[in-house]
Amino acid sequence: MKIYFATYQALLMNKGGPTYKIFSLQKNLLKLGIEVHLYNMWNLEQQPTNKDLVHLFTANLNTYPLARNLQVAGIPYVVNPIFFSNHKAGMIRKYLSLEKIAGKLLKRSYSDYTITQKICQQSQKVLPNTKAEAELLQQALAIAPEITEVIHNGVEKRFAAANSAEFKKKFGLEDFVLYVGHLGSLRKNGVNIVKALQKMDVPAVIIADVLQTPQGIWCEEQIAASNNITLIKWIEHEDSLLASAYAACHTFILPTKFETPGRAALEAGLAGANIVITPHGGTKEYFEDMAEYAQPNSVNDIVRATEKMLNKRKNDKLKQHILNNFTWEKIADQTWQLYKKIGKERS
Repeated sequence: MKIYFATYQALLMNKGGPTYKIFSLQKNLLKLGIEVHLYNMWNLEQQPTNKDLVHLFTANLNTYPLARNLQVAGIPYVVNPIFFSNHKAGMIRKYLSLEKIAGKLLKRSYSDYTITQKICQQSQKVLPNTKAEAELLQQALAIAPEITEVIHNGVEKRFAAANSAEFKKKFGLEDFVLYVGHLGSLRKNGVNIVKALQKMDVPAVIIADVLQTPQGIWCEEQIAASNNITLIKWIEHEDSLLASAYAACHTFILPTKFETPGRAALEAGLAGANIVITPHGGTKEYFEDMAEYAQPNSVNDIVRATEKMLNKRKNDKLKQHILNNFTWEKIADQTWQLYKKIGKERS
């Protein structure tokens, strides 16, 4: 049985969590001696068959055609849906009920919810990143519990050995507030993050890919006019300077609309930073009582949470928790055990 990783075509343009997850999981499965291919639709000599298993990342409009064709071809797949909604499960069920009625008049019209549901229901296993995501999939989209298995996200051990010296030497900054992520994406909540940092009399660093959206342009202009915020236009994930930035900061903030669970916050926590993060998206399963949770829609609450963590001494409690539970080595082994189980059931 060969394993194929597959997702939507524009993934590498986004530089987001799914990109990092695919490459990190593949790397650690290869270390276990598992043959894992990145699906390439142009390579006719390396196409999956019904003897193989495809691991699909994201369940949405972008991946639906692939999932549908896998189903028609009888090729088994598992899916990491990366699904979250601010709507309650009951509201989503009502929406789907109305859609069924409307669908009798508007043929071939599907909502995002229905597409996610179809992809998940036809899979061998649904692999949410959190228990909260699993519950939402089951209660809102009627995904059967018996095909659902939570496999958490992971982080590289190397961040535990991060040293602040490189960043301090280059930028002359330490014990600052740090945000790493996109600016200009509504989900990443950049406008409120910038507003909160402007209200605090502390040095702050933003390492970001600035999207050319109205929100991204506004954030960049506001940062340029702020005395306490330094903008660094992205640092590649493998660059030691990123790990050094995590180690040099005092408090890392990720008060976005939601996270599942927030890769950068895991990395910063592993490097020893205090963490402020959104409570939405299952983050409490990862950070428990070792982070401060800020409501993303409230600038004042982001300020409150950040100032609270700035007044708290850094310690290794969260670092040890992450090392014990969320390294890629552990996640890769759990994933391989799942693959083997599916292979045995199909043989």
